[in-house]
Amino acid sequence: MHLDATFFALVGLVLFFVLLAYLKVPGMMAKGLDERADKIRDELAEAKRLREEAQHLLAEYQRKRKEAEAEAAGILAAAEREAAALTAEARQKTEEFIARRNALSEQKIKQAETEAVNAVRVAAVDLAIAAAEKVLAKKTDGAVQDNLFKNAVGEVKSRLN
Repeated sequence: MHLDATFFALVGLVLFFVLLAYLKVPGMMAKGLDERADKIRDELAEAKRLREEAQHLLAEYQRKRKEAEAEAAGILAAAEREAAALTAEARQKTEEFIARRNALSEQKIKQAETEAVNAVRVAAVDLAIAAAEKVLAKKTDGAVQDNLFKNAVGEVKSRLN
């Protein structure tokens, strides 16, 4: 048997493996690897749970967004209906106001016409009375005038009583 360097390297390697087995290094390595595998498995499970939770939250926010959009569309439609109703009501009130103003104007015009006709009649009566006075004054003497005056006063008294 030759005791050369290769032999001593082999003996050293065997002693190293024996020492590793005696100190239970392979068990510790397996335990460390198992712990690391468990830790990785737990992290993967946590990541999967977080992903599912994020998907759930995303779905919920999308549903809420759709509900908000539908509500906004409803509010917009209601506002448009209300604006149309207000416009129609304003148009109707404006037309009624114009009709009332036209009726009032026509009434004022008729009243002014009536007043003008009455003023013309009064002026015509006054003119006729003045003309009759002048004619009677020229054609009648003092006794006839006194008699006409007394008759007129008597007629006025009888009508007032």
